[in-house]
Amino acid sequence: METIILFAPLLGSLIAGFGWRVIGEQGAQAITTGLLFLACLLSWIVFLGFDGTTQHIHVLDFIRSGTLDTSWQIRLDRLTAIMLIVVTTVSALVHLYSWGYMAHDDNWGHHEHYKARFFAYLSFFTFAMLSLVTADNLVQMFFGWEGVGVASYLLIGFYYKKASANAAAIKAFVVNRVGDFGFALGIFGLFFLVDSINMDEVFAAAPTLAETNLHFLWTEWNAANLLAFLLFVGAMGKSAQLFLHTWLPDAMEGPTPVSALIHAATMVTAGVFLVCRMSPLFEYAPEAKSFVMYIGAATAFFAATVGLVQNDIKRVIAYSTCSQLGYMFVAAGAGIYSAAMFHLFTHAFFKAMLFLGAGSVIHAMHHEQDMRNYGNLRKKIPLTFWAMMIGTLAITGVGIPMTSIGFAGFLSKDAIIESAWGSANGFAFWALVVAACFTSFYSWRLIFMTFYGKERGDHHAHEHAHESPWTMTVPLGVLAIGAVFAGMLWYKPFFGDHDAMTKFFAMPHHEAAMAEGEATDGQGAEATAAGGHAEPAAAEGQGEVAAAEGHAESAVSDGHATADDHGPIGAIYMSEASNTVLDDAHHAPAWVKVSPFVAMILGLFVAWVFYIRRPDLPRAFAENQPILYRFLLNKWYFDEIYDAIFVRPAKALGRFLWKRGDGSVIDGTINGVAMGFVPTLTRIVNRAQSGYLFHYAFAMVIGIAILMLWMTLSGGAH
Repeated sequence: METIILFAPLLGSLIAGFGWRVIGEQGAQAITTGLLFLACLLSWIVFLGFDGTTQHIHVLDFIRSGTLDTSWQIRLDRLTAIMLIVVTTVSALVHLYSWGYMAHDDNWGHHEHYKARFFAYLSFFTFAMLSLVTADNLVQMFFGWEGVGVASYLLIGFYYKKASANAAAIKAFVVNRVGDFGFALGIFGLFFLVDSINMDEVFAAAPTLAETNLHFLWTEWNAANLLAFLLFVGAMGKSAQLFLHTWLPDAMEGPTPVSALIHAATMVTAGVFLVCRMSPLFEYAPEAKSFVMYIGAATAFFAATVGLVQNDIKRVIAYSTCSQLGYMFVAAGAGIYSAAMFHLFTHAFFKAMLFLGAGSVIHAMHHEQDMRNYGNLRKKIPLTFWAMMIGTLAITGVGIPMTSIGFAGFLSKDAIIESAWGSANGFAFWALVVAACFTSFYSWRLIFMTFYGKERGDHHAHEHAHESPWTMTVPLGVLAIGAVFAGMLWYKPFFGDHDAMTKFFAMPHHEAAMAEGEATDGQGAEATAAGGHAEPAAAEGQGEVAAAEGHAESAVSDGHATADDHGPIGAIYMSEASNTVLDDAHHAPAWVKVSPFVAMILGLFVAWVFYIRRPDLPRAFAENQPILYRFLLNKWYFDEIYDAIFVRPAKALGRFLWKRGDGSVIDGTINGVAMGFVPTLTRIVNRAQSGYLFHYAFAMVIGIAILMLWMTLSGGAH
């Protein structure tokens, strides 16, 4: 079943991409969509029937060289099961939605074929994402990691006739290469120290890595902290965190279904998934965890401030995505990985619905994306209005404080804010609370500017605005169910109840784990470190990880801990410190639990005053605070700063090498030889060809004289 889930999208992509001329574009759409719904159905069966025991399903052998074994295996645990339903559910609904959205695309002529290619790209992306989340070793994960990068490049630049789409695709590809370089270094470092890229062996070696130093960039570093940091650099790029975030808003150049699939619910969450998957390593890297937390909090605040003033409906939601990803990383940095996965899970429903709802608005308004040209659309497109309303209630966190009753975002976002307070990181806590207020403001601003007030912009577009076809509204309805109920249904196993969470993620009770870990201390070989190469063979460290995962025995085989040595491993690992944070979060004071709700109400009230009660205030405020307004409108000038620091110097270097290197040196040398030295030498030689016999005889005599002189002086030795 798991193998079918993984390869069904790939099969659909190949058939649609290479066989559409035989089956037609409609056939390509039907096959890709049908296979995705099959994968979605099987994923839900796996998720609902999964008992939490980690399984390893062999698919095929891959690279084997010395101790390196990258066999392709499906790692099925709770994290995988969660990501399977997220990826396949959103992808299946996006495939169905695209039937209506891409039916008559103005970017293509009547006789141009584009639908089969679009659906093939969507299915290929889904396969790459599934190969990432099911990976059982880091090389396989990197394969999927790069696969989604290629797919995103193809989908963002799908409108290749537009220069802006091509530029956005290249930008996304280049910025992600920066993060991927860090991810690759992290994999290399783990293989260097652990002599394996298998996840079970890396997890078992984590305690040893925490006591190992690694020489890197002329400095000694703690191995666990350095490697966790490098892995997080990869996550920063893929999940658009601060400093590597600039590609995400520009990625809105792709079709709206692409935005919903890649840049809201799946690809951008790959970084969060990576950190949660590598929790046994991050738990032994406290400095790296702290860095994750600060970057996440800063990203949540930064993106929320930029979203306040954006006018493109898709860009508002894009910056919202960037901000919500920051929330997830704060939870992971606090060590509450289950809360990070909880928000990832609920966010997939309401954010995909917001993007698809925005696409429905754009479809109704004849591809107009500027919210300043909307207004009073709720009666024209009522189904889209209610879907967007439900998504807004979910993302802003509407619910009953101090209870587990509320929309999906209410429970998952509050869980993260409480975790930030429990970690005693004041910056993270207050940054998230302020970001919650800003999120409420820009989300309700979107609703008020789009569906309320007076009609603005093109009267003809408003006059002919109409509801989207059923292929677009049905996915909105399905996602609305998740946005309403997902949080309440799964609150306890993700965060609300420690025992339920322990069982859900197949984690042991911490007290029993520590007792078993103490029983196994000292039962193994000492770790060796020859030439900087540390073998993870310390039984004390292995016993600690194994015990923390509910297994008392720790075996060593050829210097490596294996999955068989430890038995099945839980989906996430939480140290004693993380368990303390969780307990503090559960017992947070009332003002902490209520603060996100108060922030939400404040943001809603200000948005109502600005865009319903006094619609003249936004312009007046922008004119009164022009510096602040331009600062936010220009996204803190990150693009301009990067252009000055990286882009312009790179172009200047390119021009110098072109004109001075290629033009003056290379071309100049070749042209000088061809047009200067060779003709001159030819003229000299031509003068020697006089045609008189006595000239040639004289040259022969001179030559013989020189030869005799040389032989005389050398003594005939040669």
